[in-house]
Amino acid sequence: MFDQTKDPGPDLMRRFGDLIRAPALTTPDEWARANRVYGPETGLPGPRNPYLSPSMVPLGRAAVSGLYRRVVGVTGAQTGKTDTVLDVIGQRLDQRPTPILYVGPSAEFNRDQFEPRLRRMIDESAGLTSKLVRGRREKKTLKTVAGVRVRLASAASSTSLKSDPAGLALIDEYDEMLKNIRGQGDPLGLVEARGDTYADFCTIITSTPGQGVVETEEIEAGTDEDGNLITLEFFAIGDPVEIESPIWRLFQEGTRHHWAWHCPHCGVPFIPMRKHLHWAPGSTPVQAAKTAYLLCPHNGCIIEDDAQGSVKAAMNAGGFMIAPGQTVEDAKAGRDVPENRTYSQWSSGLASPFVSWGERAERLVKAEMSGEEDKRQTAVNANFGEVYSPFVSGDMPDWQSLLKHRGDYGPGDLPAGVLRLAMGVDVQKRGLYFVIRGFGARGASWLIDHGFLIGDTDEDDVWLDLANLMLDPIQGHHIEKVFIDSGFRPDKPEAGSIHRVYDFCRRYSFIATACKGRSTMGGAPYTVSKIEVKPDGRRRPFSMKLVMLDTDFFKSLVHSRIKTPIEAPGAFHLHREADEDYVRQLLSEVRLVEPGKSKPVWKQVKRANHLLDCEALAAAAGFSLNVQRLPDGAERNDVVPARADTPQERPQSVAQVEPAPDKDAALRALRSKFARFGARANK
Repeated sequence: MFDQTKDPGPDLMRRFGDLIRAPALTTPDEWARANRVYGPETGLPGPRNPYLSPSMVPLGRAAVSGLYRRVVGVTGAQTGKTDTVLDVIGQRLDQRPTPILYVGPSAEFNRDQFEPRLRRMIDESAGLTSKLVRGRREKKTLKTVAGVRVRLASAASSTSLKSDPAGLALIDEYDEMLKNIRGQGDPLGLVEARGDTYADFCTIITSTPGQGVVETEEIEAGTDEDGNLITLEFFAIGDPVEIESPIWRLFQEGTRHHWAWHCPHCGVPFIPMRKHLHWAPGSTPVQAAKTAYLLCPHNGCIIEDDAQGSVKAAMNAGGFMIAPGQTVEDAKAGRDVPENRTYSQWSSGLASPFVSWGERAERLVKAEMSGEEDKRQTAVNANFGEVYSPFVSGDMPDWQSLLKHRGDYGPGDLPAGVLRLAMGVDVQKRGLYFVIRGFGARGASWLIDHGFLIGDTDEDDVWLDLANLMLDPIQGHHIEKVFIDSGFRPDKPEAGSIHRVYDFCRRYSFIATACKGRSTMGGAPYTVSKIEVKPDGRRRPFSMKLVMLDTDFFKSLVHSRIKTPIEAPGAFHLHREADEDYVRQLLSEVRLVEPGKSKPVWKQVKRANHLLDCEALAAAAGFSLNVQRLPDGAERNDVVPARADTPQERPQSVAQVEPAPDKDAALRALRSKFARFGARANK
């Protein structure tokens, strides 16, 4: 029986008023604080405090600002990302209802993980629970709230992504999604097409990152109160080809905001990264958890947290988002924000209020001890929110450190320790990369010259340039051995003609040798055989030498020399004009021995690796000259003083300086005298 003594009118009018009343607009964090109440079954029952994870607050505010078409958030696990997404959904449904499309990586993820949290958020909010249509019309993947639809779609289904228009879209765990959905395009493109009819449409994309090669850069960020310059270390924009992580590529396209802290001791701001987390050397995982601390990158302050996490909480409370180009003062005031239709932000997992620094350190040490790449990647991606550079060895120097190998001699100069000269050449379709290296006692070596000879390798001109280069004396000394790579693959459009290499090496067989590489050979580092080849497929075949090189051995040899201290025997020296591109190419590959496999593989982590190939060829040429057996203390006595001027082209002719006599001196002089005549005669 109905209670006929109670007038239902006031209650109906109140509900009707709730539907038609235009509430005052607030930000998602303000709305959540006023409306969301966690139940007793959660870890933190009671009113929601979005400022417990302040690094996520700017993400939600950017999404409702109307300034951005895309909002990208990159972070680690347990940083409050999902609750911020729910705050945005709740605020829009309560204050500015619009159709919403949420895209998860799979149907199971939506059903088992996100939908229960969405439903709980609606029930937590007094303003939303009465607006939810319940009963048969409510489904796991489709809900109607305040008269608009909220659809949960799977990234694996192109049909669900194209089903409804939406005024707000949210893509979660973007890096786990399929790159192509049955030939229909990527999930982001399909989702954004749903919002074309909404002027204020916005897509929020969040994820932990995946793999990639990303470096950092230091950028000025204004001055402090005393006028001291503030410099912050940001993640630099990497080559998209070298970044597999889709969310990180989106981050680079946006404003590139980073979450920053003030050091609690010196007060200087810094952007927390994995490199700042330290623990006692030689620690077990448990010991690492107990001894973990942060090291201030500016003044070396040791930052330790207590068991309650109060130090981190205070640092988070004073934290701020800053983009490259902003000053600290402008960033805190929200001024001078980079003009971009994509707002993007990154925050370190170190800022999570739910996981201590000790736990982060423990997980990282465990992953390192396992020796498994997938566990290492999870430790870096999920724990710190940083891209993982696969297979990168921790004992290799970075390119800035390698530049410290530069000496006080210039290109074309021969330091006193150089006793023999060798050259490596990598052949491409449009030119020839080369490295000339001088070798001395115990295999120590000096970079003499490197570069790129431009010209179509199907034509004669670039080969004549190479002949002139390798036959031209360098301060009276001749290059003794030139190894030229002929191991091309037919699927490489940039590769040169193998017949041109063979023809060139036949003409200059006294100095040039064709080479092919093998991943491993299991015996001698190189073998020499005779082969019958045709230079152009029509002439009579001729015999020539072909050297098979153990690629793993000689690339490993180059990297071992790079790691040798500059003052130690066998060091790897550079001339003073060696540049960033050169040293980056030397570190473009890393050696990996995969679990369960005995043969090592070389993983290319940088797109350009030609000069590493040249150095490996030069190392092989030097090895064939037995440079590793040259005795300690051996030096030349005919050293020409190094030029102290600026870079210049190597002179075409240098006055002959008599080297120390040996049994091959007369033969080398005769070859040099008639080399150019021989080149013309053999054409």
